[in-house]
Amino acid sequence: MESTVKLYSLNYSETRTYLTALFFVAGNVVLPQLFHLFPSGGTTWLPIYFFTLIGAYKYGWKAGLLTAIASPLVNSWLFGMPAPAVLPAILMKSLLLAAGAGYVAHRSKHVSVLLLLAVVAFYQLTGTLGEWALSGSLHTALQDFRIGLPGMALQVFGGYFFIKYLIYK
Repeated sequence: MESTVKLYSLNYSETRTYLTALFFVAGNVVLPQLFHLFPSGGTTWLPIYFFTLIGAYKYGWKAGLLTAIASPLVNSWLFGMPAPAVLPAILMKSLLLAAGAGYVAHRSKHVSVLLLLAVVAFYQLTGTLGEWALSGSLHTALQDFRIGLPGMALQVFGGYFFIKYLIYK
């Protein structure tokens, strides 16, 4: 499943970068609220990362980094989730996701399920090591792999569908 799509590399000097990031931050605020309507919806579906992946892959790492930083902070400030205690780990994983997605998109110039799987594996594996270092608990650090596999699948397959079919430009 490989597809060529129009990918961008927005710069911080462009207003479009901030508007794009704002759009994806809004998505990363709304989507977690929907998933939190279900028991363990956030930890199972990992919705706070979804639009970070799409934004960074489609519009470049700079738009992705803005989304990666603002999304967890806005969600925590507005809704208390993620809780301040886990905010550093969420921010670290978000930043790894944005950097990884932006890099892979820039290097490959196309989107595929396999490439998105590689991006998700990169940020989750690296983020797990970082979370282990932050928390001191391997059990806590492995939570996404114990509970969040459906969310990782949503990121890969939903992200592919969103990038390929829903964002034309």
